[in-house]
Amino acid sequence: MTSAIRHVTIDSSDAYALGTFWSEVLGQPLHEDDKPGDEEALIEGAGMLFVTVPEAKTRKNRIHFDLQPQDRTRDEEVERLLALGATLFDDRRRPDGTGWVVLADPEGNEFCVERSAGERAAG
Repeated sequence: MTSAIRHVTIDSSDAYALGTFWSEVLGQPLHEDDKPGDEEALIEGAGMLFVTVPEAKTRKNRIHFDLQPQDRTRDEEVERLLALGATLFDDRRRPDGTGWVVLADPEGNEFCVERSAGERAAG
């Protein structure tokens, strides 16, 4: 018998606000029962559970998400995510078009945006 990951749980200072950010990033809704001020928020389709905790983030993430745009380029996706409230953490793009961008969500959790499948296939 094995185990399956049911959710990836993300500590936050405001579960609903951070869940809403990631809901917009992924284009997947928060659970219909989630409301502002709730101590938990769930993006069921992504298996992401946000919980409110009293501690602030103090160190680099030990795990992070690598996002691959599905219907736009890496650079277009970076611009969209910055407009949603992400911040630029580290730009690892190379002059030849390869590389990735490290962003941080509104609570400082780092994540990467890689090239789309189309960009990878093009070289």
